[in-house]
Amino acid sequence: MRYIDMHSHWKTRRGYVLQTEAELAKQGHTWRSEPGYATEGEMADDFRRAGVRVILDFGFTKFIPAAEARELHDYAFDTQRRFPDAILGNWFHFQPESGPEAQREFERCIGDGNGFVGLAVSGSGGVPASDPAYDPFYGLCIEANVPALVFVGTTGLGSGFPGGNGILLDHCHPRHLDNVAARYPDLKILAGRPAWPWQTEMIAVLIHKANVWYELHGWSPRYFSEDLKYEIPRRLKDRVMFGADYPLLSYERLIADWRGLGYSDEVMERVNYRNAETFLAMFGH
Repeated sequence: MRYIDMHSHWKTRRGYVLQTEAELAKQGHTWRSEPGYATEGEMADDFRRAGVRVILDFGFTKFIPAAEARELHDYAFDTQRRFPDAILGNWFHFQPESGPEAQREFERCIGDGNGFVGLAVSGSGGVPASDPAYDPFYGLCIEANVPALVFVGTTGLGSGFPGGNGILLDHCHPRHLDNVAARYPDLKILAGRPAWPWQTEMIAVLIHKANVWYELHGWSPRYFSEDLKYEIPRRLKDRVMFGADYPLLSYERLIADWRGLGYSDEVMERVNYRNAETFLAMFGH
């Protein structure tokens, strides 16, 4: 079986999703794994061994100035050029309140970048996806025909810290994604993560909004809600895609746990790569 991983992170020291010592100390608490770094080449080899082609996400870049983020974006493009067989492209975060500077950098990424380029929108950055501050970014996505990855459900970021490090879980409620999908029917949206504790609401959005698809990074499928497990081979059979959250979760564990759900080979082919191929073809990839 081959795989297209629609969302994972960098394992290099420069790109690792958890940046502070306090965050790194909580990796075991939240993901039951330990921090570890790799070179760009070693990371690409990890993907090859697992039979995976991946779209990567820094995550933390939404919290840094656009000038710093630009250097990381160029690093991402350079790495993708070096390992195109393993890395399909990148999701890029922007803080919408940064205004024109962030918008110009997103335009640059779309125009100058190589491989797959998509917008990542996470309410854990402090601004929910439905906030009008994101409207210029959604407009750029529609104009350039690139998708937006909108995170839903609870996040591991801030988990175990007093006050959750100030992160409001409600900012990733599926209602915000539903609002965006209704306002922008021409915007192609990929919902990211199992949407617990609002999984039923997320299923309703997927069934109702034809411009929304779904990838399931960040959780072992063993812990998916029963209604999600039921709908994957049924009403969501053409909409669900594999996502990992490497290196926080290992491919070995996730692949074994998906097999343990007992779906047919046809269903698993759809989840593992066929639905992703159909989705990516809309953007010329």
